[in-house]
Amino acid sequence: MRALLAMWVGWRFYFARQSNRFISFISFASTAGIALGVAVLIVVLSAMNGFEKELEQRLLGVVSHGELIGVNEPIRQWQSIVDDANKVPGILAAAPFVRMQGLVQKVGGFQGITVLGVDVDSEEEVSNIKQFMSADSWHSLAQQDSNNIVLGKGLAKSLDLKVGQSLSLYMPNISQSQSKIGAAKSYRFVVSGIFELGGELDMSTAYIPMQYAAKALKLGDSVSGVRIKVDDVFAAPRLIRDLGYSQQQYVYISDWTRTQGHLYQDIQLVRMVMYLVLALVIAVACFNIVSTLVMAVRDKQSEIAILLTMGMKKASVMLIFIVQGAFNGVLGCAIGGVLGTITALNLSAIARGIESLFGIQLLSADVYFIDFLPSQLKGGDVMTVILLAFVMSVIATLYPAWKASQTPPARALAGR
Repeated sequence: MRALLAMWVGWRFYFARQSNRFISFISFASTAGIALGVAVLIVVLSAMNGFEKELEQRLLGVVSHGELIGVNEPIRQWQSIVDDANKVPGILAAAPFVRMQGLVQKVGGFQGITVLGVDVDSEEEVSNIKQFMSADSWHSLAQQDSNNIVLGKGLAKSLDLKVGQSLSLYMPNISQSQSKIGAAKSYRFVVSGIFELGGELDMSTAYIPMQYAAKALKLGDSVSGVRIKVDDVFAAPRLIRDLGYSQQQYVYISDWTRTQGHLYQDIQLVRMVMYLVLALVIAVACFNIVSTLVMAVRDKQSEIAILLTMGMKKASVMLIFIVQGAFNGVLGCAIGGVLGTITALNLSAIARGIESLFGIQLLSADVYFIDFLPSQLKGGDVMTVILLAFVMSVIATLYPAWKASQTPPARALAGR
């Protein structure tokens, strides 16, 4: 009953203090600061979640989780590696590939690209690149004896190529002694399709039929390596290492943490830094609650004295001002939570609108692994941010509330 009375009085004090414009302004500033901090933190966390999702589903869906590559020679018994991989718990699939790296000519010079020769049936099990190209483009790679090539959209744009046109890939011609490099070899391909993944892979990667690639490099039935797909991407280093150590042939062991791991680390670093910075922003906003309550206590000293002389406990007086200050936190958390949630749900559309309105590109495919701003809202993040802001706002009320409970009734009434 006493708690309810204290809460009711605190509610009345909260609205009664609006008569003092200066206190009202500081109260508004604290509420606005909390709301802004909560909203921005929710949006930032959603953006980081979006980057993680795109890294795992888009980039790591196309880039192999791990690779076993022959040392100084191609892998001849690749089928045995595939069979061994299928027996390892945690490894979902394995597929052979042939890699060609060289230069293609464009206006103003040359550009280096990586050409992957793939078998469509096996590649579909370890990569979802099929989802980012048309059915005709994917079927063109099934024609194993053809010189078809599927380019990334960014690469095709850079080379000013369209479907049906041809390009030449220049590769170094290394002699058998491995000591001299002769005239470059040229391989001619016909553009049979274009895939659109977004990001740096669009600028540097192309796909061709594996059998044609092996024939061009005179590998026979051998391949450059075997691509591995695992169930848990964070277990990839251990699984790929165990599989590689079990092979009779010497192989290079590589996994996504070596080639793309810096992206995940960067995302986690940005998440941590932004969380810390915005939490401090919320903390600063909560300190405005201290200023508000200190002035409110000075303004309400006579009312506090009357309540104390009427028998109200000091704990109840503290609760009055805790409730009064907590309303700022509740209101700020509610407004910030709603604004942050709405913004996070529409973040990608908002980013596209800004790019269209100002004619700019927020994320360049030349720099980032995607060329759009992703977002994935998680209820747990929203609740954590709101709870953090509310707890900090309540903590900010404790000292002013305690000072209010220490008000000497006789002195306060004498000065009235």
